[in-house]
Amino acid sequence: MKVSKVAQSTARRIFRLCSKGGQLNEKHLKTAIKKLAADKPRDYRGTLQALRRLVRAEMAEKQVTVESAVDINKATYSKVKKSLCSQYSDDLNFDFKVNPELLGGMRIRVGNDLFDGSVKARLERLQESL
Repeated sequence: MKVSKVAQSTARRIFRLCSKGGQLNEKHLKTAIKKLAADKPRDYRGTLQALRRLVRAEMAEKQVTVESAVDINKATYSKVKKSLCSQYSDDLNFDFKVNPELLGGMRIRVGNDLFDGSVKARLERLQESL
């Protein structure tokens, strides 16, 4: 479904009103969605769809996936978490995974940013340079 420019701008306006200081207020967002669904203004479905896209993009920016070849200890866990929170923001959602294919090191994805310090990535770069 194609969303009109008016619906997109309305969704952006609602999104800005529901976020303060860079953080999304879920209570305000739920209230706005309920009001929008109850009043059913022109192209409200397009507005809801555009609003959903904005919320998903915001949530994806706050999602952190940390992959390591082996289970990491609590000291490394807290160091990684503290470092990323100071670099990005305090309201990040962390997901730690074990991926034996990395051979060693870590791969960290924060939203669209990727920090790959794995042995596998180093070997691939070395292979490409030869």
